[in-house]
Amino acid sequence: MMRLALREAERAAEKGEVPIGAVVVRGEELLVSAHNERETTGDPTAHAELLAIRRAAHKLGGWRLTGCTLYVTLEPCPMCAGALYAARIDRLVYAAPDPKAGAAGTLYDLPTDTRLNHTYPYTSGVLQTESATLLRDFFRQRRIK
Repeated sequence: MMRLALREAERAAEKGEVPIGAVVVRGEELLVSAHNERETTGDPTAHAELLAIRRAAHKLGGWRLTGCTLYVTLEPCPMCAGALYAARIDRLVYAAPDPKAGAAGTLYDLPTDTRLNHTYPYTSGVLQTESATLLRDFFRQRRIK
């Protein structure tokens, strides 16, 4: 599933978006996929995770993503980790840590904060090298332009 998220990240890069991709699955069923669309839409909340959450909720006909896992190529920021909490996601899997905004273990650990009424387990480092390389190459190219 992370490879599908990486393909979404590549699509984002092709559009000049920061290459982050996400997919939501339930069991082995792929529900939705998304990539960053902030530049395309002018919407500061159009992160891959939020778009995937919205689309999955729409597809399932309700806001609770119980039984679902979100795979994303970069550790969620506080906004996205909070949205996963609000959606009652069952599990998060991410590729690369985000040392500047990571809210799932790096700067913050929102998914396991027991002060909240819902916590969710997460796994990090899945295809980390591939995701980090995609991000590094994207920003390197932007600096050249």
